[in-house]
Amino acid sequence: MSYARVLCVGLSGMTGHVVQVEADLSAGLPALVLTGLPDAALHEARDRVRAAVVNSGQRWPNRRITVNLLPATLPKQGSAFDVAIAAALLAGAGELPLAALDGVVLLGELGLDGAVRPVRGVLPMVAAAARAGIDRVVVPLENAREASVVPGVTVRAVDSLHRLVAYVRGAAPLLDPPDVPPAPHRPGPDLADVVGQGMGRYGIEVAAAGGHHLALFGPPGAGKTLLAERLPSVLPELDDAAALEVTALQSIAGVLPPDGRLVRRPPFQAPHHSASLAALVGGGTGLARPGALSLAHRGVLFLDEAPEFRTATLQALRQPLESGRVVLARARGSTEYPARVQVVLAANPCPCASPAGDQLCECSPSTRRRYLGRLSGPLLDRIDIQIGLRPLSAAQLMSTGGPVEDSGAVAARVAGARDAAAARWSGDGWRVNAEVPGAQLRRPPWRLPPRDTQALRTSLDRGALSARGFDRVLRLAWTIADLDGRDRPNGTDVHEAAQLRMGEIDIVRSTEGVR
Repeated sequence: MSYARVLCVGLSGMTGHVVQVEADLSAGLPALVLTGLPDAALHEARDRVRAAVVNSGQRWPNRRITVNLLPATLPKQGSAFDVAIAAALLAGAGELPLAALDGVVLLGELGLDGAVRPVRGVLPMVAAAARAGIDRVVVPLENAREASVVPGVTVRAVDSLHRLVAYVRGAAPLLDPPDVPPAPHRPGPDLADVVGQGMGRYGIEVAAAGGHHLALFGPPGAGKTLLAERLPSVLPELDDAAALEVTALQSIAGVLPPDGRLVRRPPFQAPHHSASLAALVGGGTGLARPGALSLAHRGVLFLDEAPEFRTATLQALRQPLESGRVVLARARGSTEYPARVQVVLAANPCPCASPAGDQLCECSPSTRRRYLGRLSGPLLDRIDIQIGLRPLSAAQLMSTGGPVEDSGAVAARVAGARDAAAARWSGDGWRVNAEVPGAQLRRPPWRLPPRDTQALRTSLDRGALSARGFDRVLRLAWTIADLDGRDRPNGTDVHEAAQLRMGEIDIVRSTEGVR
């Protein structure tokens, strides 16, 4: 037999495609030729596979070997094809019977010594195989735990090419995935650690309940970072579908924890303000990899010292915040990643950042405007909640007064509000109020009475509020009503939502004793 075929999976973004790895051995000068749009890493598989086969005790076929990756029009990248290529050419040379690998996907990178090494993106690859009707996969031992979370797929592991060859010949079994250890309890940041800042805490609660974006402005030490880092602690755990998406993204990026279990907690990404455009939205050679924006999918993207980020980097957020996805176009093709995130911006009011706020600020009005002007109007127009935090007093900082609500108490209210929103929008597939299109809220039966939106419509006519801002205020009003346990917003909810949107919430609620 001079022809053999085995199965593998290639990735384009998060989308996996089953790839048929064909090997044909013919007379001619000894060579190994790869076709099917391989990238540089895949081209180098020729040398890796040859060394691995020889060092595993197998005879290298001294013939002209052509390996084709079908479909040939789909770009292939990475080293996950190594094991499949080795199996196909050995089978084509008559060294291996392929009956044991019929309908089995093979994944893994080969070391020169024949060891099978882990690769990125195994979870979405196995999920793609399952969607294609394939229910058996062989993966590297280090990737077996993450592969086993895909339902309906039998996962076996290999640690070397020698073990795979022995299995095909019936001489040894494959390895079972290691047991997943119980999840350790790791207490994270808690809202009980935040001193004062009642309105900041309330903004975190509303943002969590409705999935809204949030901006916090205030002097150093006011608690902006403390509040932002505690937003994930009041968010509900991810359901199965969301957990698979988040875990798959981390697998592609190579940052999945070694225990291989599904990521259940909403992710939190806080890139430094020197981060490049590619680091934030995704990039890299060939088909781009996910950036911090996609790694925060179904979680929180925190941009501390937001005015210090490069303008182009901040502006790149505008489209993903509307669409919930990132499309990265490159010469070799386009890659799409999900990016349904909650963005939290934190900024000082001016460059001098006086701890006392306006009282001791040395910046001129024009300097202050230029500094905050780095956060463009179109970007801020997409931020639902904008809150100014005041400096803490010594009395607040040293207070040993009554108990402060912890994250658990706030999370319970957030969960109730999210359940109410999910029940209301279940027929349309939206999870939180922030995902509801504005047009849906402006027509019956969800349209609010004119008396409740009169001031909002006046602001829109005067240009104080954009059409996008109008819809975002309506979404906020529904979230406030959900938190208060009412089935519809009233005029007070709309007014409070408008103040949250415009950063003037202290007009409506006192900053002390909120909830």
